[in-house]
Amino acid sequence: MSETAPFGSADLERLAGLVADGWRRASDRDWTVPAGTLDWSCLATADHAVDCVYAPAFFLASRRLEGYPTACADLRLCADATPARLVESLEIATRILTAVVAATPTTARSILFQGPEPVVGAPGDFVPRGALELILHAHDVALGLEIPFTPPRDLCARLREHTRGWAMWRLLGPGLRAHDDPWTDLLVASGRATGR
Repeated sequence: MSETAPFGSADLERLAGLVADGWRRASDRDWTVPAGTLDWSCLATADHAVDCVYAPAFFLASRRLEGYPTACADLRLCADATPARLVESLEIATRILTAVVAATPTTARSILFQGPEPVVGAPGDFVPRGALELILHAHDVALGLEIPFTPPRDLCARLREHTRGWAMWRLLGPGLRAHDDPWTDLLVASGRATGR
């Protein structure tokens, strides 16, 4: 698939599989350590990352345009979280999000980002919305657990190109740039160190 093709459900499924594999391999590590430079533990960050895959499904299904749905369930595992339960929850969240997107008419619109100004998106934007949070927080968790996590170039390139115009990048800094390494571009635009 071309690096400039829209980021789609197959990409999210691939990304979720890579993240799940990493979390499974690191299940015996200390998940109470901070996730990279975040104040949250690796366990709390992974739990949040999974919730960020569930959330866009609720946003899209709500068809709300002015703000996030108040009916959005908090599906985090919190104190009961374990690496195995997080992997299972990530797999479920991925299936739910891709199913909601597939079942939504392409003409539908819903809240993609709440603020400071609401941003409304088409159904095809909700998979990359969840993937962006997942990929960045998976990076944070990998740093904390000291495990490798370098997503494939083509997947990162599609995610970068799909999200390039999103207002959130301007809020975080100078915006999302396009250089030779799309993974580095995503990390830099999100304010994360790249190790270079």
